[in-house]
Amino acid sequence: MSTPEQELLAVSEKLLQCIDGGDWDGYAALCDEQLTCFEAEAKTHLVVGMPFHKFYFDLPPSGHKQQSTIASPHINVVGDVGIVCYTRLVQRTTDNGPTSSSANETRIWRRDASGWKLIHCHRS
Repeated sequence: MSTPEQELLAVSEKLLQCIDGGDWDGYAALCDEQLTCFEAEAKTHLVVGMPFHKFYFDLPPSGHKQQSTIASPHINVVGDVGIVCYTRLVQRTTDNGPTSSSANETRIWRRDASGWKLIHCHRS
């Protein structure tokens, strides 16, 4: 039997796989409809809801491969809420060869009858 911490790490990895693979249905299934976020694309503004995220999934495929790795995860669980903090390492192929980048992410998950749902993300 897995612990809540193991479940949260697994669901966070699955979310990143959905992002990297352009899997909107998989991504949406893991997120609360009122997901909130602060991230670079929002230009310092709080974004509420899924349409902001769907825009990026709807862009034409770039033809370049992307892979994300969770590094140095720290996980806290308080009841039915989990907080997952980590550094996200992103490897991409480009026309000029492979590149790597990183960002610090905090994802807040809430457990309901269907499992863990992402309710907030902060990336810097």
